[in-house]
Amino acid sequence: MIKLKSVNEIDGIRESCKFLAETHIELSKLIDVGITTFELDKFARNYIKKRGGIPAFLGYMDYPATLCTSLNEVVIHGIPSKRKLKEGDIISLDLGINYKGFFSDAAVTLPVGKITKEAEDLIRVTKESLYLGIEQATKGNRIHDISRAVYNHAKKYNYGVVRDFCGHGVGFSPHESPQVPNYVSSGANPRIKKGMVLAIEPMINLGVDDVRVLDDEWTVLTMDKKLSAHWEHTVAVFEDHTEILTTLD
Repeated sequence: MIKLKSVNEIDGIRESCKFLAETHIELSKLIDVGITTFELDKFARNYIKKRGGIPAFLGYMDYPATLCTSLNEVVIHGIPSKRKLKEGDIISLDLGINYKGFFSDAAVTLPVGKITKEAEDLIRVTKESLYLGIEQATKGNRIHDISRAVYNHAKKYNYGVVRDFCGHGVGFSPHESPQVPNYVSSGANPRIKKGMVLAIEPMINLGVDDVRVLDDEWTVLTMDKKLSAHWEHTVAVFEDHTEILTTLD
C-alpha cells in the first residue's frame, strides 16, 4: 500500500532529510587515503545521535551498522570494516536517519584521491541518471517514467543497470511501497500522486547488469567485479512541482 503524506508530514520528512544532507557533507570531508570504513561509520553514528537522531539502518533487518560503505565493485550494502581507503578507490555512502519519527534516505559516490577517467565518468553518469529520473517524478506520470529515464541514460554509455535492487517509498519507515526500479519492468507501474515521497537511487555498473550477494547476506558485488556507482535522493511530489528533500540547495 502506498502511503501518501500530508504537507505537515512532508515538513517532518524534510527536516530529517536536511539533517541527512548535513551528515553527508560532514562525512565527505573525512574521505581520504588511510581512513577506515569503520571510522566513517562511527562518525556517522555519533553525529546523528548527538543531534537527537536515530540511525535508520542500524538494526534494520539486522543490518549491523549505521552506514553502508560500498567500495569499488561493491554495489550496495557494504558493511564497514577496518579496511583503509586507498588512492584511486571510489566509495558509495548510503545513509538513512530517523528524526522525530520521520525517515530520510540518500546515497553518494565519492572519489578517494585521484581516480581514473573511467571511474569519474561512471560517477558522473550515475548522478546524471538520478537527476533525469527525478525530472520524471511528477504528478500524473508513472513510476516507469522514472525507470525509463534512468535506464536509457545509463545505456547510452553501455553501462550495466542493476535490476535486483531498486528505489522505494520512504518517510514513515526506511522502505515503503512503491518500488522504483531503474529499468522498465513487468511489475507494478502506479501513477505518481501528490503526497508521494520517493527514494530514487540508480545503481549503475561499469560492466554487466548482474550482481551477487556475499555470504554475509548483505554485501552486493558486480558479477564481473567491475566498478559500480550509487546515487540517491529522497524527493516529495506536490501538486505542481517535485522537491528534492535531501539537499541543502
